[in-house]
Amino acid sequence: MTRAFGRVARSPPVTPAARFKPRERTALRHGACVPVAWDRLRLMRWLAALALVTIAACQTAPPPPPAGTPPPTGDSLLREKSRWVPVAWQELPGWSADAQRAAWPAFVQSCQRPPANWLALCEDVARRTPGSDAEMRDWLMKSFQPYRVESFEGAPAGLITGYYEPVIEARRVRGGAFSTALFAPPPDLAARRPYWTRQQLDSHPPAQSALRGREIAWVADPLDALVLQIQGSGRLRIFEPDGRMRDVRLAYAGHNDQPYKSVGRWLIEQGELQPGQASWPAIRDWARRNPSRLDELLWANPRYVFFREEPLPDPALGPRGAQGVPLTPGRSIAVDPKSVPYGTPVWIDTTEPNSSVPLRRLTLAQDTGSAIVGAVRADYFWGWEGNAAEQAGRMRQPLRMWVLWPRR
Repeated sequence: MTRAFGRVARSPPVTPAARFKPRERTALRHGACVPVAWDRLRLMRWLAALALVTIAACQTAPPPPPAGTPPPTGDSLLREKSRWVPVAWQELPGWSADAQRAAWPAFVQSCQRPPANWLALCEDVARRTPGSDAEMRDWLMKSFQPYRVESFEGAPAGLITGYYEPVIEARRVRGGAFSTALFAPPPDLAARRPYWTRQQLDSHPPAQSALRGREIAWVADPLDALVLQIQGSGRLRIFEPDGRMRDVRLAYAGHNDQPYKSVGRWLIEQGELQPGQASWPAIRDWARRNPSRLDELLWANPRYVFFREEPLPDPALGPRGAQGVPLTPGRSIAVDPKSVPYGTPVWIDTTEPNSSVPLRRLTLAQDTGSAIVGAVRADYFWGWEGNAAEQAGRMRQPLRMWVLWPRR
């Protein structure tokens, strides 16, 4: 996914030997020194006691954690980019007010690709269907331990943005206003890295020839094509040459290995929009008022995304995220997998876009994005219907999050 959107150094772990004083570490490393003045009986008794202590220590050592479990450090768990701190359920704001049962379909989807140590839990998911929100809450609280997600410095606050699946009208054959192509990957994409820039693909004859015959469909607005590329996937309501209309999905199939640059940021840098005003409605309005500069706007982002066409047998299912399962509107989020593993339930505490109305609910970490980086960072999937595009385009809110991890 390529939506529009530093690892913190850690101290080295403290080894068991490092908890002893220097002299004691030396004794551990080289063997205890026994005074020569001791008699043989006292020496034998001392060695026997030492052997018993060693055997007991070996017998009581805890088993290694299951695969996929973050390594413990004290009462917390460490991920590569975050620290998880265990908390009581009462810390999760709004926990009892959410309709958690609405997240059950996302749970079922995640269990199609479960982490290795979730197999028993997903067998339980397959056997049950919660009859109420209270029943699901009870199951969650018995099956999981909540952890607050924070940076290694202890900062629990982060950022949430939004994304959606565009639905765009298209034509199979170029004609009239439908003159902007959506392309499948060119045959030489893997051989030339980085590939041609967006400007070169639009205007340079050798680059244009590489795309000839790779057209999937044609759309009427170049900004619609850009939105599809930023979101990484979308739906086309496509009209075939024989007059039939079909709904298909375009899925992400690669990009030109050029850096992503925000067109909203470019407009701010050009002095065309004020910071905080670069929403998609504002960008489209600027493009309508400045048609002669549209190419300049588009070429400010050198990245170009290619697609593959997929059938849409069930319009109720969302696109597949990075976990490999369909996304659920309002219940799937994209995360940094180095902070939160795919498939993990995540409680989010934020607000509705441009609002103080709380948005507190259970979600599943099922996707990622090139801009979704850091300990407390998420991208909220709004779906494809109604005001999904508007909500996603305006969402940039403070975030706190808690992960729910299976009890050992």
